[in-house]
Amino acid sequence: MNQPIPYGRQNITEEDIEAVVSTLKSDYLTQGPRIAEFEEAFAVYVNSKYAVAVSNGTAALHLCAMALNIQPGDKVITTPITFAASANCVRYCGGEVVFADIDPETYLLDINRVKELLENSPKGTYKGIIPVDFAGRAVDLEEFRKLADQYGLWIIEDACHAPGGYFVDSNGKMQYCGNGNFADLAIFSFHPVKHIACGEGGMITTNDKELYEKLLQLRTHGIVKDDSKYENSLAFANGLNESQVSNLKSKVYPGWYMEMQQLGYNYRLTDFQAALGSSQLKRADEGLKQRQNIAKRYFEAFKGKDFIKGQSGVIDGHAYHLYVLEVENRLGLYNFLRENKIFAQIHYIPCHLMPYYRDRGGNEGDMPNAEKYYRHCISLPMYPTLQEEEQVFVIGKINKFFYE
Repeated sequence: MNQPIPYGRQNITEEDIEAVVSTLKSDYLTQGPRIAEFEEAFAVYVNSKYAVAVSNGTAALHLCAMALNIQPGDKVITTPITFAASANCVRYCGGEVVFADIDPETYLLDINRVKELLENSPKGTYKGIIPVDFAGRAVDLEEFRKLADQYGLWIIEDACHAPGGYFVDSNGKMQYCGNGNFADLAIFSFHPVKHIACGEGGMITTNDKELYEKLLQLRTHGIVKDDSKYENSLAFANGLNESQVSNLKSKVYPGWYMEMQQLGYNYRLTDFQAALGSSQLKRADEGLKQRQNIAKRYFEAFKGKDFIKGQSGVIDGHAYHLYVLEVENRLGLYNFLRENKIFAQIHYIPCHLMPYYRDRGGNEGDMPNAEKYYRHCISLPMYPTLQEEEQVFVIGKINKFFYE
């Protein structure tokens, strides 16, 4: 192979380019109609009531933490096998992150470890849970919801890896990631290696109207532009004394008026990013099928191989953002693949062992399943435009490393 093979890659079509160029030629580059169009289409795609587009997945997590009113000292449980932002959003608000180990078979947050934390602490110790649909495998949020309700906790679903993914509930119904039926809020990322690419971008989904309205306000500096919600007087808004209000022909707030009612951020997505996202969303199902086909080829190639520790087959409802192997001599394989222009990646270094979280009490041995997984995991190339001959090349090099 002459061209490098990365672990992930965006797919930009002429239709995508036309959508962006059309928006660049329009009257709005930001705060225009493309935002609402993308939000509405995405809400339909994941079967949620509401969607809020934001500047990136990290911003989405931060706004969720704010909307749920995380306060200094509040304890929140999450997984150590995730990108750091899943935990950091709690710290942005002054809360405390408590990690629970993963299930070694699914790589997802282990509900039994979460139960142990809750059962061994006074009720009220914890405020919420942030499960992650790691690699594209959907968390069973029905079971987490039951547990959360028992202890009065909220749930933020980090679904960045899993648009289009689902689990099957106790009634046999497919529950799509981010649909809001079990989590209070869910978040997605539109980074270039994700299923839907906007360059940067994120989305929050929910079925809770109150949370939705909070998010809209927090996304734009905490500003309100709704007459029914203004707190300052009509006289003040018009620059008048109270006695002059009676002279107004129309008892309305002036067109320029707005109020900053709480501390928010500029976490908006631009219209041209939203146009790209809407265009990409049209191909989301096609891309998901391609990912699943690639996963099937990997599984067929590697099933029964003695160098694989954790390969568990092709899974219904898995969105396959990543295809992860657990192998012996991971470092040797990683370097060998790079020598052959195959740029596999490692997902992830356990969060509790990052220096920042070590300084907050994280130690080796705290999460044995996560730490064992990290010593062996490697993410293979996985993206819809990966050609079959490229995948065959990757598979061949892995076999060569272990058997020749």
